[in-house]
Amino acid sequence: MAMDLNAMSSAELKQLQADLANAIEARQKEDLRAAHLAAEKAVGEFGFSLEDVFMSAVKRPKGKAVPKYRNPGNPDQTWTGRGRKPKWINEVLEGGADLTDLEIT
Repeated sequence: MAMDLNAMSSAELKQLQADLANAIEARQKEDLRAAHLAAEKAVGEFGFSLEDVFMSAVKRPKGKAVPKYRNPGNPDQTWTGRGRKPKWINEVLEGGADLTDLEIT
């Protein structure tokens, strides 16, 4: 089915372009459906559903971490104990305090 694109008018080429876009979209929908069915079959062989497999992979948002330490000099400054120590923690520790002294009770 060879076409001589050079012999086609602009209107014919635009129509061909629209027809191709529609054909591509239809084929992609068919391919997606086929992939979905193949995936269902594959996980079904192990006794699972697609929801079982993919819902376990969905990350749920984590809650905000609760602060464990508070700056005695500025109660607005807190630290959860995760990640890098804030500057104020290092300064208080260098002053001779112990990390347990800063714990929120």
